[in-house]
Amino acid sequence: MSALRQSWPMPSAPRPIIIIGAGGIVKDAHLPAYRKAGFAVAGLYDTDVARARALAAAWDVPQVFATLEETAAQDAVFDVAAPPVAHQAILSALPEGASVLLQKPMGLDLAESSAIRGVCRARKLNAAVNFQLRYSPMMLAVADAIARGDLGELVEIEVHLNLVTPWHLFPHLKDNPRVEIVSHSIHYLDMIRALAGDPKAVFARSYGYPSSGLSDTRTSAILDYGPTLRVTLSINHHHDFGRQFQDAAFRVEGTKGAAMAKLGLLLDYPTGEPDELWIAPSAGPWEQVALTGRWFPDAFVGPMANLQRFAAGEDDRLCTHVEDAWTTMALVEACYQSNSQPSTPLPGVQGDQE
Repeated sequence: MSALRQSWPMPSAPRPIIIIGAGGIVKDAHLPAYRKAGFAVAGLYDTDVARARALAAAWDVPQVFATLEETAAQDAVFDVAAPPVAHQAILSALPEGASVLLQKPMGLDLAESSAIRGVCRARKLNAAVNFQLRYSPMMLAVADAIARGDLGELVEIEVHLNLVTPWHLFPHLKDNPRVEIVSHSIHYLDMIRALAGDPKAVFARSYGYPSSGLSDTRTSAILDYGPTLRVTLSINHHHDFGRQFQDAAFRVEGTKGAAMAKLGLLLDYPTGEPDELWIAPSAGPWEQVALTGRWFPDAFVGPMANLQRFAAGEDDRLCTHVEDAWTTMALVEACYQSNSQPSTPLPGVQGDQE
């Protein structure tokens, strides 16, 4: 098998980055990825100034800004790693025409997504959403295999998670009326769109768990791509019975070949296990693809590289542009709307029985 693409080209003249937000995702993914890529992080801003200063000291970031206005005055690319409820205010403060990378999700519902998109349009921002799974080495390789025709016509896409997620690491989700799809499975919905385009319709159900304290943490979904492509998600974040039967798999099959990706990050999160990618032609055998990096932190290089190259005219497409990201949010919204619809009762077995 010839080499598959696993990384995004780097900008020829990278611009400095200002990060707005100093939470765990910045510490665990953004800063490690940017250091690895050689991107210069020129400053940090967070409403918790002490937290920003501590993070800046740990990562040799030269400046911490005291206000959003001071932050927005910098000549840089802005990485907004703040909660979605803050996005509109932050975007409104940034210079017109600025290049901006927004943390996912793009709002908690489609109305918020539309408002965020409206601000980006009004201020003529080069804005993308950090749907970074698309840029992970394993998923770039899968997309390349599909583009080369190695898998043939797609007939199966399945995301299957059966594991335990430490939800206590995300206390900000406790009061959210929507959790699992918009905060987690959104990655898979966006990735499926990147591989197969937009579905015609969706059926989805999300479920709570007795001890989680969160609104929903388990999901089943079917995406309708017509009569030959079957697309499903089965997501269980509460399989806390030891490692033996836990898994995190993204399976893609076509008429000529198949790919199986192991999302190692999710197993024993946040430490994780190594990601894996296996590809096989019809009738096999399976061959493991040597990966050049992991979902965290390596996938976080791609969105920033694509944004900077697009702003410089080196890329002709901003893959997770807010306009495309809005469509991912529309798919998320469709899942929640489906979840609110009644199920079809079994004929003849409802009501009183004789």
